[in-house]
Amino acid sequence: MPRRVDRLRSMKGAAQRGLSVLADPTRARILRLIRDADGGHALVGMLADALDLRQPTVSHHMKALLSEGVVVRERDGRRAWYSIAPDQADRVNALIGDDRTATAEPDLERIVADLALRFRGTFSPETVGESVRSSYDLLAGGSSSPLLASRTAAFAATRLEALSRAQGDLPGRPEVLFVCVQNSGRSQLAAGILRHLAGDRVGVRSAGSAPGPEVRSSIVQALDEIGVSVGGEFPKPLTDDVVRAADVVVTMGCGDACPVVPGRRYLDWPLEDPVGKPMDAVRSIRDDIESRVRQLLDEIIAY
Repeated sequence: MPRRVDRLRSMKGAAQRGLSVLADPTRARILRLIRDADGGHALVGMLADALDLRQPTVSHHMKALLSEGVVVRERDGRRAWYSIAPDQADRVNALIGDDRTATAEPDLERIVADLALRFRGTFSPETVGESVRSSYDLLAGGSSSPLLASRTAAFAATRLEALSRAQGDLPGRPEVLFVCVQNSGRSQLAAGILRHLAGDRVGVRSAGSAPGPEVRSSIVQALDEIGVSVGGEFPKPLTDDVVRAADVVVTMGCGDACPVVPGRRYLDWPLEDPVGKPMDAVRSIRDDIESRVRQLLDEIIAY
């Protein structure tokens, strides 16, 4: 059957800007589903079923991807099939992973060199190297992400910043650490909401005692509905350095796994795990967390 190809033209430079929409992990998953689908294309309904999301939510993501030229839309009667734009395939594969080509090992030495420059005067290259290599080992053990190198760099930088703060090398501000089991649900909800409400006034980190592979799509949706983005966040292991850097440690179902450091305030929030729950239940958990976060913010920030 003949199809009409509906392709939105991009302005100059839109190809580079367009891939910034993949900062949302749900969109990266959508593209992976499209790429791996039979025929390399998919309908919104198919994507919604696979992701356990509402069709309007998926349509919103497709509109963003289409407007930036990352995907193309093909009309087939009343149906609209989406596929990855041919001129964006290589870049999309580089971001979401291509099992046929993703064989290169992360360039850890380059990551070490870059972070050694960033933390020059604070930590020795040897200390930076130890942080990078241990961060890689911690992430690689439970992750199949194609972004392992960049996540290693981000995780190592977070740990080094936490260590510097614990040693008193950085100016003071309240530091809050949220910890749950997989760091893909409750702790991401809490961290996202606190960052959204507090901005730069509070340092916010999150971790998991047994981190999962990705932030759950239902969590991304629940936050997006209230105007909160998870950005480039991903599940991270719980380490002593981030605990020592925190003024307040909030645990959610994993209190026994969190090391106790003198001088820190510990809170345990008895929250239901959103994994496998319908969206109405996830929203209820989100709203409970938001109420607790707002109370905590009032306690640690003097307005």
